[in-house]
Amino acid sequence: MADFDLTYVLGQYLDRHLVFPLLEFLPGKEIYGEMELQQAKLDLLNKTNMVDYAIDIFEKIHPNQPHPENLRERRAEVLRTLQNLTQDASVVLGILNNEQVMSNMETMREPKALCNYLTKEFNFQLGMMDSMYKLAKFSYDCGNYSMASSYLYFYLLVMQPSDKNYLSVLWGKLASEILCQHWDTALEDLNKLRDFIDNNSFSSPLQLLQQRTWLIHWSLFVFFNHIKGRDLIIEMFLYKPHYLNAIQTMCPHILRYLATAVIINRSKRNILKDLVKVIQQESYTYKDPITEFIEHLYVNFDFEGARQKLFECQTVLHNDFFLIACRDEFVENARLMIFETFCRIHQCISIQMIAEKLNMKPEDAECWIVNLIRNARLDAKIDSKLGHVVMGTQPLSPYQQLLEKIDTLSVRSEALQAIIERKIKAKGTDSNRWSGQDF
Repeated sequence: MADFDLTYVLGQYLDRHLVFPLLEFLPGKEIYGEMELQQAKLDLLNKTNMVDYAIDIFEKIHPNQPHPENLRERRAEVLRTLQNLTQDASVVLGILNNEQVMSNMETMREPKALCNYLTKEFNFQLGMMDSMYKLAKFSYDCGNYSMASSYLYFYLLVMQPSDKNYLSVLWGKLASEILCQHWDTALEDLNKLRDFIDNNSFSSPLQLLQQRTWLIHWSLFVFFNHIKGRDLIIEMFLYKPHYLNAIQTMCPHILRYLATAVIINRSKRNILKDLVKVIQQESYTYKDPITEFIEHLYVNFDFEGARQKLFECQTVLHNDFFLIACRDEFVENARLMIFETFCRIHQCISIQMIAEKLNMKPEDAECWIVNLIRNARLDAKIDSKLGHVVMGTQPLSPYQQLLEKIDTLSVRSEALQAIIERKIKAKGTDSNRWSGQDF
């Protein structure tokens, strides 16, 4: 399974705090040794201000050794720095703790009006926001993600998008909401950050590509936890050309997550041909059991190969932090895809053969087919004496064909419109220089 584990690959595009959930997931999966994982955590923690957590991990690795002197010294230093930063931002913190003021700010939304209001009522100065930014970043680095989120939210309310720290604040706010598991807010922050990246100029095309690559990886947390995520991941990864290009150029391993989203999303079966095309194009750079399952079934029509890959897919899903929650749904839909494809070729099928293709017992396969017929998802009859399934014809209605074509054209038209708007805006605005994501 170490060959298919993407923890190390994904970690290169994540903030170190976002790597911790992945490392916490791995114990018991028998991919890496327990001490190896604990040491990886400690190495990450040594680059943060979460000293207490680092001490706990050190005790697990070295149970009979005293705490290193440098950890105790760092803990005292972190507390002193936090106290000083809190004092420097005292005026802004006073505003944040005033519920009435925050309620008034919610209704204003315009940064200039907010600054005038705060200056008049609280002797606020815009320069104070530098202290607030430092406090938010330090709190985040201490693992106080909820506090960091509230500080950064205030920063975004007050400051203009042209501010030097604005992009870093957007990244920090998204990370904080992900780690607090506030998925609705995280989705809003993800969309804000994507719009900012897409609508601003960077110092080089490579820097813009890096920003989109980071965003693709961070978005996995949101898409595989938000109720609308399985639709949104397909829209962003497959039908937004810039992000599809980033996947193909920088991170073809993301195809695992795109393919899974398509498989578990029954309403998106009409886009399989677009997914298959991308998987074929990138098969020379990346493949795993999930992408190979798609290839075996829809390119080679190799049902035996698809059956074997489905078995491997279950192990991959079980050991993937983002995909384990949809393992059962994946298997159910993958079996249905094999069955539907097989039925397009054969009119009369042995239940024993179906069971073999789907890695099921004959009795379970018969019950599964009965449920499909009962739920009107299959036009077929079962001959119990012969142990056969006799397929009916299921021509796609002209109305359904039209709906599918309209849906595909709508998505592509939206992508084309976005490209045209960006080119027009690029001609009419001065280029802004950003130094990239470094929250």
